[in-house]
Amino acid sequence: MDFERLAKQIEFIVEIDKIKHVFRKTLLINGSRYENDAEHSWHLAIMAILLSEYSNAKDLDVPRVLKMVLVHDIVEIDAGDTFCYDEKGALDKREREEKAADRIFNILPADQAREIRDLWEEFEECRTPEAKFANSLDRLQPLLHNYKTCGRSWKKHGISKERVIERNKPIQKGSRQLWAYVEKMIEDSVDKGYLPEQERFPGK
Repeated sequence: MDFERLAKQIEFIVEIDKIKHVFRKTLLINGSRYENDAEHSWHLAIMAILLSEYSNAKDLDVPRVLKMVLVHDIVEIDAGDTFCYDEKGALDKREREEKAADRIFNILPADQAREIRDLWEEFEECRTPEAKFANSLDRLQPLLHNYKTCGRSWKKHGISKERVIERNKPIQKGSRQLWAYVEKMIEDSVDKGYLPEQERFPGK
């Protein structure tokens, strides 16, 4: 056994426990608190298994999608979660996450560090069918939470229907069927008063 290799793998496993303490702006569906990144990634993994039949790509590599959704937010241990509607935070998001990827992934043995880094880069570049589908799920999950909590986060941050559509329309690149479902969810959110037609805090 290569104990040096194992020691690096264990060190990485211990390090990523910190993801459980990175909280997002997405409420749990029961509304009791915000979810953390570990819960978000687990939820996406289950969604990938259950919803893969709706992918635009009929030969989707589901295990690769699973790997991507499980590692895509690890960089937030250092970079922190950037709220998807935070325009200011988005300006240096990539720089913060690149720096985090350099540190965290390189805890692993070189071959595994490269594999995990490649998966993260693939997710971020969103060019392959697997990355497109993984990104679709990454958008769908918080939208579903917003819908099921009667738009509490949308209302808190003054988010409009237009911004929700703009944020989530890339879902169709991974799944046109899921996007059709999302469009109905957005319209129903407006009808029920969960989501305003106009910005409540314009320019924010």
